[in-house]
Amino acid sequence: MVTQRNEVLPGTLNLLVLKTLVTLGPLHGYGIARRIEQVSGDLLQLNQGTIYPALLKLEQMGWIRSKWGVSDSNRRARYYSVTPRGRRQLVAEEEEWQRTSAIVARFLKTEKA
Repeated sequence: MVTQRNEVLPGTLNLLVLKTLVTLGPLHGYGIARRIEQVSGDLLQLNQGTIYPALLKLEQMGWIRSKWGVSDSNRRARYYSVTPRGRRQLVAEEEEWQRTSAIVARFLKTEKA
């Protein structure tokens, strides 16, 4: 049996990154991507061309901040953490996702007329 790995749905990467950082604290980009893959049961895949532009955008929006540090493998790495503004945005993103998924669930439960 072949396991299919999927790309992240448009509009959900911000939520996943913010939630990961709130849950685990400061992480480098590679660590964020691997954690998202791990929590998804390896059903999602994130590559550098996906995660780093998203991190840059989140930083520009003021939802995360970054600083240079040293990784576990003794390499220089940029570590990201959530700002207070990012925490508020996470609450809004979670609420919106709950509303959206509830609407979709209603349609999936709808019986044929």
